[in-house]
Amino acid sequence: MPERAGVRRLGAAELGAGLGRRATLVQFSSAFCQPCRATRRTLAEVAAMIEGVAHVEVDAEDHLALVRELEIERTPTVLVLDAEGRIVRRATGQPRRVDVIAALGHAVG
Repeated sequence: MPERAGVRRLGAAELGAGLGRRATLVQFSSAFCQPCRATRRTLAEVAAMIEGVAHVEVDAEDHLALVRELEIERTPTVLVLDAEGRIVRRATGQPRRVDVIAALGHAVG
């Protein structure tokens, strides 16, 4: 299926890790971000609960070009990608587990 015009896809080259078979939770973090630690735990727990979902953490300081392109303004920022790497949901701040699961519903159909 060809990529739709204007739809940005993310993949292993940009993220430094492969995508999940069904969906991917991408977390942009920074070294001294306290909410990032709790977000890491939440996303890892959800990814472990749902088959085919991966959690990828990206150090915002090490990926400044991608941060600028995606207009990431604060950490943590979480992107939910579908199986093709398209961004289907985006949130800033520390997410609740129930909200992450609900957002994954939009990615896995």
